[in-house]
Amino acid sequence: MLQAMQKKVEDEGEKEKELYEKFTCYCKKNTGALTDSIATAGTKIAQLEAQIKEDTAAKAQTDEDLKNHKQEREDAKASVAAATKQREKEQAVYDRESGDLGTNVRALGKATEAIETGLAGGAFLQTEEGAILRKLVQTSSKLSSINREAMVSFLEGSESAPGSSEIVGILKEMKDEMSRDLGDLHSTEETAVKQFEALIAAKNKEIASATRAIEKKTQRSGELAVKIANGENDLEDTQEALSEDEKFQVNLRKDCAQKEKDVQERNKTRSEELLALSETIKVLNDDDALDLFKKTLPSPKSASFIQEATSMKKLQTKAQNIISSVAKTYKNVGFDFISLALKGKKVDFSKVNKLIDNLVVVLGEEQKEDDQHKDYCGVEFDTSDDKKKALERKATDLTQEKEEAETVSKNLAAEIKALQDGIVALDKSVAEATETRKSEHAEYVETSAANSAAVDLIAFAKNRLNKFYNPKLYKPPPPRELTEEERVYSNFGGELEPTPAPGGIAGTGISAFIQIKGYAAPPPAPETFGAYSKKSSESGGVLALIDALTNDIKADIQEAEHNEKESQEDYEELMADSQKKRAADSKSIVQKQGSKAEADATAENASENLASTNEEAVLNKEYIANLHKSCDFLVENYDFRKQARATEVEALKKAKAVLAGAEYSLIQDAKATPHKFLQ
Repeated sequence: MLQAMQKKVEDEGEKEKELYEKFTCYCKKNTGALTDSIATAGTKIAQLEAQIKEDTAAKAQTDEDLKNHKQEREDAKASVAAATKQREKEQAVYDRESGDLGTNVRALGKATEAIETGLAGGAFLQTEEGAILRKLVQTSSKLSSINREAMVSFLEGSESAPGSSEIVGILKEMKDEMSRDLGDLHSTEETAVKQFEALIAAKNKEIASATRAIEKKTQRSGELAVKIANGENDLEDTQEALSEDEKFQVNLRKDCAQKEKDVQERNKTRSEELLALSETIKVLNDDDALDLFKKTLPSPKSASFIQEATSMKKLQTKAQNIISSVAKTYKNVGFDFISLALKGKKVDFSKVNKLIDNLVVVLGEEQKEDDQHKDYCGVEFDTSDDKKKALERKATDLTQEKEEAETVSKNLAAEIKALQDGIVALDKSVAEATETRKSEHAEYVETSAANSAAVDLIAFAKNRLNKFYNPKLYKPPPPRELTEEERVYSNFGGELEPTPAPGGIAGTGISAFIQIKGYAAPPPAPETFGAYSKKSSESGGVLALIDALTNDIKADIQEAEHNEKESQEDYEELMADSQKKRAADSKSIVQKQGSKAEADATAENASENLASTNEEAVLNKEYIANLHKSCDFLVENYDFRKQARATEVEALKKAKAVLAGAEYSLIQDAKATPHKFLQ
């Protein structure tokens, strides 16, 4: 029996050594894991605090932008309302003035028609148009004082009134001026309407842009609010987890240190126990001791009582061995309590049975929790994987949408720049064409003046030659036109001052606005000639040459006029085409800028959504990682844990059966006084 005790103590030492090695490994592993977890939690807390601060600032900026966009939209709406009100006022003024002018023009037309057809002035004045005409004659600023007096005389039927043809001319002139005014009024109104429509279109774009910005900023503000709330919750959870990890680490180090101290004490006690058992066995196995036992101990028949006294201990030991063997497979505090209860000197089997029943229930609940957790893990893994794939597809779509919008914006920017450069080049070409046209026109005016002066000068020269060679063809200069004062003075016998000598070229009175280069002083006069004789025979050739020169110059004048007319028409056509192209390009720029703004907004929205999707994907990835931490061990060890629990339950039931099958009558017999050696 002592040898069995010695063997049991040694076996327990080996088991405790194995258990302590596992506990030491557990301490080292979990201490390191807790250290890493605490460091990770500290880093995560700092990141979360920074992220919450950043998101809070972003939300404040977003809310401020949202407020500004709302104010911009209200301002644009107010501008639209003010512009509409102003347009209504201008429209009313236009309707009134155009109506008055139209009435006046129609009245003048009917008056002109009536006078031309010979309708008497008195009869016409009785009509509505006649009343309008009378009012126009009295109030119109288009009439000079002379024309007004003539019209009044005509309308009143005065004998001194001018003829109907003159009156018709005055009326037509008034009608033309008022028609022009009406046309200008129409043109001004059309321009105002176009400007109003352009302003309304621009403001509507501003309102639409502000509305889109408001919707986007509102959504962004809500997303940031949710993100901040999630971040604060995550921060709170992380801080709580950090606190728990720190407490657990402190307790773990304390428990590990205490366990090491306990193991040292247990090893010391076990060594002392083994030494005592070894020495006792040595003493009892000595030959002299055996001879003594043969003489003093009772016969083998008396051993039956000893066996009966020890049957309860064997029963207790057998149940304890069943519990201990199962406790090696699965660590459970309940087995320790049952084992401790079985080790007691006075064992209450009802309490032990109750402990066994309670532990069976606990194991059943644990297995139920494992089943539920395993099902939960399967569902969550499937859901998370589906969400991960959906987020990946969404990120791909948003990336493509962003790239397409950026490409469109880039292409539109290039097209806008090309149009703007084209407008600059067009303006430069128009300016150069205008300068060229001015230069050509100035040259034409100068050349025309020179040609006209040349024709006049040649005619003067020809007339002068005719005076000498062909007096019959000579045309004397027109008589001097006297003023009324000079005529009166001459009629009363006064002598007029001589007519001033004509200026111009060689005193002909002909001048040309041309610049003549300076020249050097002439050389001394040559030797004079003898008596003069007419060159009548030669003058004919000179006159013919003069006529030919005149014809050539006139042909040049006609050609210059034709070229000037064509150049002016080409210039006007170029200006009209340039203006149309500039207007079309400007309109295209505005449209493309609007499209570019929409593309930029789309790209920005896609970028923000992509960032949000990526953040959601990161969170989902973290959730999957945490799910793996929570589920992988259970899923991998589910069958083993289930089998282990089944084995434990079976062992507990077996131990309970062993205890239930004990003969309790032996317990009473055990109270008998045993052999002194067993004491």
